[in-house]
Amino acid sequence: MADFYDLLGTARDADPDTLKRAYRRMARQYHPDVNKDPGAEDKFKEIGRAYEVLSDPQTRARYDQFGEAGLGGGAPDMGDMGGFADLFETFFSGFGGAGAGAGPRRRGPRQGDDLRLDLTINFQEAVFGIEKEVQIRHLETCSTCQGSGAKAGSGPTSCGTCGGAGQVRRATRTPFGSFTQVAACPTCEGSGQVIADPCGACGGQGLQQVRKKLRINIPAGVDSGTRLRVANEGNAGQRGGPAGDLYVFLSVQSAAGLRRDGINIHSEVTLNYLQAILGDTIEVDTVDGQESLEIPAGTQPGAVLILQSKGVPKLGNPVARGNHLVSIKVQLPTKLNAEERELLEQLAGHHTNKGHKHPHKSGLFGGLFG
Repeated sequence: MADFYDLLGTARDADPDTLKRAYRRMARQYHPDVNKDPGAEDKFKEIGRAYEVLSDPQTRARYDQFGEAGLGGGAPDMGDMGGFADLFETFFSGFGGAGAGAGPRRRGPRQGDDLRLDLTINFQEAVFGIEKEVQIRHLETCSTCQGSGAKAGSGPTSCGTCGGAGQVRRATRTPFGSFTQVAACPTCEGSGQVIADPCGACGGQGLQQVRKKLRINIPAGVDSGTRLRVANEGNAGQRGGPAGDLYVFLSVQSAAGLRRDGINIHSEVTLNYLQAILGDTIEVDTVDGQESLEIPAGTQPGAVLILQSKGVPKLGNPVARGNHLVSIKVQLPTKLNAEERELLEQLAGHHTNKGHKHPHKSGLFGGLFG
């Protein structure tokens, strides 16, 4: 008997996924329905026995240490338990135990996988919404074989490993008795059928990868982290199953001078001290363009003025909008010329007497400078 690792064409330290892929590749190559060479069927059985041993961690450990002599009478067999295994499986399957419905669920239509697309939009697009054209790559039903996976004029055949059942049984002996584990057939992946003459366009998968353009409607009020679902634009399903969905995850770029907080927008403006004292009307940047903002006389540094309904539309209710909050900063002059200083001193009620200044409070500027 050849070494089990050599039969599968793998190294002795191969992980379970590598063993599984190697077994599937070799099983397809020597499957009696595909390979008509003399000895192919025997080779196929040897490959199956090798995988049965190496796919179980306990039997693999015994084989690695002692070879076939450590298997104690041979590798686990898919059908060596007879009536007791059938009785055990039937009894426990009624309570959701081993093998409960494993075959039919895998053999029916299977829904396609969901896909994710990360999309970056600018601040204005997030506030007011936009329709974006994007490109995706997803799996669609093969147009050549219509999803069957078989070349024209042929079709799937019954799997020789599981006899078309879509599932196999592995017997395990323990000190408490023998038990049977039911699993999907590794050769046909639970379908009960194999493709002897695969479709050249899709390689027998029944699916093809296609590049597709989509127009995504982005509603007003989205923000970074918002997830949009586009139904049925994921990968196509297998065996007539429904397609998965496409999920678009949004990332919003920042805007110079504007900061978002929920549905409100914040910004800052800097006034000179006369504007703050006397009041003014200025233009400020908003998402709607420039808007007039009334500065009341006597506005203090740190004050917040509000532009009503100039914020972000509420997601799902674009009629309702937040506010734009403008924080006020006041810039004081660091240098004054003689004329400016004299005017301010007069307004502040100051006068000069023999080189000494005596403060005198008067009116608004008295309150400012007193």
